[in-house]
Amino acid sequence: MQTLQVVLATVLMFFLLVSLHEWGHFYFARRAGILVREFAIGFGPKLFSVKRGETRYTIRLLPIGGFVRMAGEDPEVVDVQPGQTVAVKLKDDKVTRIYLDRLDERSNVLRGEVKSIDLERDLHVRLDVDGETMRLNVHPQALMVARGRETQIAPVDRQFGSKPVGKRALAIFAGPVMNFILAFVLFGIAIQMSGIPAEHPTKVIIYRVVDASPASEAGLKNGDWIQSVNGQAIGGDVDSFVKLIGDSAGKPMKWVVGRGGAEVPLTVTPGSDGKVGIYPGPEKRSPGIGESISMAGQSMAHWTNVIFDGFRKIVFGEVGLKDMSGPVGTTKVTLDIARQGLPYLTNWAAILSLYLGIFNLLPIPALDGSRLMFLGLEAVRGRPIDPNRESMVHFIGFAMLMLLMVVVTYNDILGLVRK
Repeated sequence: MQTLQVVLATVLMFFLLVSLHEWGHFYFARRAGILVREFAIGFGPKLFSVKRGETRYTIRLLPIGGFVRMAGEDPEVVDVQPGQTVAVKLKDDKVTRIYLDRLDERSNVLRGEVKSIDLERDLHVRLDVDGETMRLNVHPQALMVARGRETQIAPVDRQFGSKPVGKRALAIFAGPVMNFILAFVLFGIAIQMSGIPAEHPTKVIIYRVVDASPASEAGLKNGDWIQSVNGQAIGGDVDSFVKLIGDSAGKPMKWVVGRGGAEVPLTVTPGSDGKVGIYPGPEKRSPGIGESISMAGQSMAHWTNVIFDGFRKIVFGEVGLKDMSGPVGTTKVTLDIARQGLPYLTNWAAILSLYLGIFNLLPIPALDGSRLMFLGLEAVRGRPIDPNRESMVHFIGFAMLMLLMVVVTYNDILGLVRK
């Protein structure tokens, strides 16, 4: 891949992993009737924002995740109190807009002092308009306008906490599930693109030549197949081929490779470590759909074990902070893999998607796993945990995750500088 293609492919990969995860939350929240206020990719200041229907879609500065903001999860930022002067706009005898500022600039509105207001259950507002008290019904999708921003009201039946535990749990669990589904699909696609070893291989293929390596300097190219080494026919025996290279550290070797129907003689000198900088393998064939599905499942199981083994090493102190990577380190690895070709990037994206799904299900405050744990406790107790306490737990957890992100990012940058 060329540099621009590598960068674009990397950006698209991260966008796909995060957006599909958040889409899972979004879709099942909407199905449950929950008002979704924002669908965001990234954190921090907004770079792009557009509103479609009830939801605002945003791309934010820090590409370290995303979120779906549902009504009722956090305290509403706009509030109206009795005694406050507001202006309201009516349509079909219902309030569709409530203006909280710049009242003199509003046209075709009623202006008055709020005597009482209920925007969650009874959906009404009582206004004192020139000494006359008027009771007005409020539309369930009415907007409150303040400081140039419009905020849709959230009747109680549109709020996250009003829905049954099962529907709320599904809206939370759907995010990681989307990552698992994506991982399975990407593993299958990678297998289709890469192929699988033939049952009785007769060739050793060079699938990748490392830049600035002995193999690259000798003129080897991706796709070459090894006919002979020092006069010895190789056939499809990868192990004996690798052993020949390892036994010839620092010694010139005479290779004959097949390339485009021609025989190309080359002199290759392994480094002192007995390596030449290639990724050899047996010839491959295209797998059937059934084989791809089966092998994708095997890849899911293998990498799940690898991921949990990594978590175990962190818990028992076998891996320290200096060994962990953050967004910078992950991006560097992704760029390196993208340069190897689309099949490698696809397989890496599958691994990252699987990791993202598993990580989000850990019972760590602020992650989906912690929110599911609170919902489980609510189901057992028969009543919800105090929302303020739960919010505090998630806030502290989020702050700790951001602190960890800063530390590992610092380590990533320090490692790049030292190199």
